[in-house]
Amino acid sequence: MRIISICPSNTELAAYLNLTTELVGIDDYSDWPDSIQHLPRLGPDLSINMDLVEELSPDLVLASLSVPGMEKNVEELEKRGIPHVVYQPNTLQEIADNLLDLGKRTGKVEEAKAYVAKYKATLDAYKQFTSTIKKRKKLYWEWWPKPVFTPGKFNWLTEISRLAGGINIFEDVELASVQTSWEDVLTRQPDEICLAWVGVRTTKVKPEAVHKRPGWPSLEAVKENKIHVLEEALFCRPSPRLLEGLEKLTFLLWGDAPKGFKR
Repeated sequence: MRIISICPSNTELAAYLNLTTELVGIDDYSDWPDSIQHLPRLGPDLSINMDLVEELSPDLVLASLSVPGMEKNVEELEKRGIPHVVYQPNTLQEIADNLLDLGKRTGKVEEAKAYVAKYKATLDAYKQFTSTIKKRKKLYWEWWPKPVFTPGKFNWLTEISRLAGGINIFEDVELASVQTSWEDVLTRQPDEICLAWVGVRTTKVKPEAVHKRPGWPSLEAVKENKIHVLEEALFCRPSPRLLEGLEKLTFLLWGDAPKGFKR
């Protein structure tokens, strides 16, 4: 098949099913695995060049609605009659469902089933590992600082938090993504502050800026410097790479973790 991915998380789904040799084009932000770096780039994921997509004559385009603004890509695919599938997972189960669906569409059914079984076994191992923790650490996840965006109840990072022995301080908000304020975060008194800014490299994130926010120096997390700059690629993309992030987070919180998740 000739497959195009126009979202980093979908490129990663293809990689987990060993479909990278069938990829003929990718978005500008797809950066994993290394074996895809030579492929034609089709523009940023929010503004894909559909003329280039059409020129590549794909059998299947892996599209997404995981970020607001991607709707125009899907609309253009439909308008041009280009074969595509749209993934919009918010939970770890939905990521597994997407893997199974992609396996069916690409003749990788057995590979997908085997991989999902391994994926779920890893989740179960973490659930068992942290099940005896009596006092979970309260985590504040920051996707963007101003305006403040953070994951809510219906999001993979809420699940990742619990699996790692923590709790997302915004898990009571019944949304996938929450726009809130620094003042609201302050009232929730997080134990740990996790900065994972979407689309921003860790080297560009300035944790010292947290100390300048009104009232934040009074937070125990700030006093104790429990401010963590985490890789966007391991925490903000709905693909199995989240389990690498889970391992990292569990070590960060407790200094230990179950046997790591490997491809």
